[in-house]
Amino acid sequence: MMQVTGNRASEAYNRSCLLPSGVFFYGCALFPLRGRNFGKMLKIKMQNNFMTCLVWSKFSYTKMCVGSLVFTALLFLVPLSNEKAVLGTDKSTEWNLPRGNAQSSGFTPIELPSDLTVLWETKLDEAIETTPVVGHGKLFTADIFGKLYALDQESGELSWKRDYETGFLAAPALNGKKMVIGDVDGNVYALNPETGEELWRSETGGEISGSAAFFEDMVVIASQDGKLYSFALKDGAPRWTYQTEDQVRCSPSIAGNRTFLGGCDGQLHQVDLRTGKIVGDPLPLGGPTGSTPAILGSKVVLPIMDGLVLAFNWQKQEKLWTYEDIDRLQEYRSSAAITEDFVVVSSQNKQVDALSSDTGELKWSYTLKRRADASPVIAGKDVWIAATDGRLIRLSLNQGSEIWTYEIRGAFLAAPAIINGRLFIGDDDGVMRCFGVLQDAGKEIDQ
Repeated sequence: MMQVTGNRASEAYNRSCLLPSGVFFYGCALFPLRGRNFGKMLKIKMQNNFMTCLVWSKFSYTKMCVGSLVFTALLFLVPLSNEKAVLGTDKSTEWNLPRGNAQSSGFTPIELPSDLTVLWETKLDEAIETTPVVGHGKLFTADIFGKLYALDQESGELSWKRDYETGFLAAPALNGKKMVIGDVDGNVYALNPETGEELWRSETGGEISGSAAFFEDMVVIASQDGKLYSFALKDGAPRWTYQTEDQVRCSPSIAGNRTFLGGCDGQLHQVDLRTGKIVGDPLPLGGPTGSTPAILGSKVVLPIMDGLVLAFNWQKQEKLWTYEDIDRLQEYRSSAAITEDFVVVSSQNKQVDALSSDTGELKWSYTLKRRADASPVIAGKDVWIAATDGRLIRLSLNQGSEIWTYEIRGAFLAAPAIINGRLFIGDDDGVMRCFGVLQDAGKEIDQ
């Protein structure tokens, strides 16, 4: 049953990670290990006086947290169901970026129908830890072991698959006739979304954890070597680089001719996209962040790992408000969703909070059974939360009350894509699902 409460759960979240080698890392030095599927690789790099740690090993564990190393066989791609659906009234036919738009607002104005059901399921080879993108009549996603997939949007059938034998923690991004994605080895790939053909390949100096973004004839992407890279969209030729003081794990958000990124240096950077030069001084955040800035108009909102949510006027370069849970310290590793009235955030301490977009005042709270690694998505008057307890939850944006849930045995690790009356989401078992409304004997669905 849904709980709306001002009290906070008492379970403490362990901020540290002690590796088997005895090396201790805090905050940004270690990307979050999520779900039941980790990777296979330990890579420690010393660059520019900071240490990058990539821990990627695949484990299966019991409820008592006793794990043993397992090797899993690759599973065939099988569409498990294919019911004909009636699309909603949303005229948007593409979700090209994982946060829905270049501003990374995590918001779409169109509300989904009330009677959602699973229209199709497709089993992919490995865990899906990224939000899918949708365009060209296809859904595109990537798994943690380096495979890229294109599925037919209507049926879930496999259109093409490409195996890079690396790993993808970042979501793909679409722009016209190119799909761009970065991998854990720092490579950037551009592919033809229709065929999967590789069009060009470039490289950065560190792991890529965030999605690419686009501006005019260029693509920009951040790397854990602390740099923001700009490449020509046509052929991948380097344009410019912008250096921060520590790792960057977020996706760059774009407003006008500027891009915004927060990093482990505890600063919000505003960069001119045409020159690659900083605009003004970096804005202090008070701690490291791996979250992607959410922009609406002149406002940019960014949570940090140390439990603050900050809002700035990026045009005036001044702080508007700061939110902090005074009852219990929160930890934010996902990104905010923003509308004119609300900012919604989810924490590692099983908390979903809705704040006033104008003042940062707490409007309501919702307590999860387990944490939500995925960023919230706002669709019309609803908030969608994909949780690690295997629940996809629909909340009222105005009140925080629970409207609808769908539960699986595994975990949801990434946010959904929402377009055209449908919701698309993958899970840690590699199952991609499409939710929508089934055709009802010739009756039209009225939203």
